[in-house]
Amino acid sequence: MTAMARLAPVSQTPEQNHLLAALRAAERERIFPHLHLVEMPLGKVVSEPGDVRQHAYFPTDCIVSLLYVLEDGASTEISIVGNEGLVGITFFMGGDTTPRRAVVQSAGHAYRLSGQVLTEEFHRDGAIRLLLLRYTQALITQMAQTVVCNRHHSVDQQLCRWLLLALDRLPSNELTVTQELIAHLLGVRREGVTAAVGKLLRLGVISHSRGHITVLDRSALERLSCECYAVVRRETDRLLPYLHGH
Repeated sequence: MTAMARLAPVSQTPEQNHLLAALRAAERERIFPHLHLVEMPLGKVVSEPGDVRQHAYFPTDCIVSLLYVLEDGASTEISIVGNEGLVGITFFMGGDTTPRRAVVQSAGHAYRLSGQVLTEEFHRDGAIRLLLLRYTQALITQMAQTVVCNRHHSVDQQLCRWLLLALDRLPSNELTVTQELIAHLLGVRREGVTAAVGKLLRLGVISHSRGHITVLDRSALERLSCECYAVVRRETDRLLPYLHGH
């Protein structure tokens, strides 16, 4: 059992998800009764390409990877979702299915909401609609920057960007993840990730134990990262001001 999974469900509240916390009182009264807390174990497949989804997920202390899957089964991460957002934008973007696979990459919990309820609220309430569209724009920015980063920057820089994005979406500085999984998500060789992790260890930026990475010096991690993290962070802060101070 992972450290994330050991957190007792009783410690969870919807407000730990920043999208849900940004709702006004009247909106919470309508939506919160429909939320169901669910465990999100490492490796859980939330959805597969082509699936007709029934539920949206609002993470509180887990991270979900959105991956594009090729015909030969290979996949690469195109974005991550944590406590800043939701998995399930297809419910209000007009598509019943998605070409992406959604997989839990850091275990924890999420609040599940019926896709029908989410769609109804999107069309019913202008404030909720604006909030969800701004979140979607921030997510698209992350996807675009990930493509640029994977094409133009080193594995060392990609790892730093990935760790920082994950930190922004978790309640602590510890990630429950293996080097093998990171290599799979970045679409690079395991050896490259092992070497990059080793450099961060020698610099004292992170500590590492089997299946866990703890960030010890975030400012150093930001200095070592490429520009891609800063681009995503600035756009997210601009579009989602409720995240300021996180």
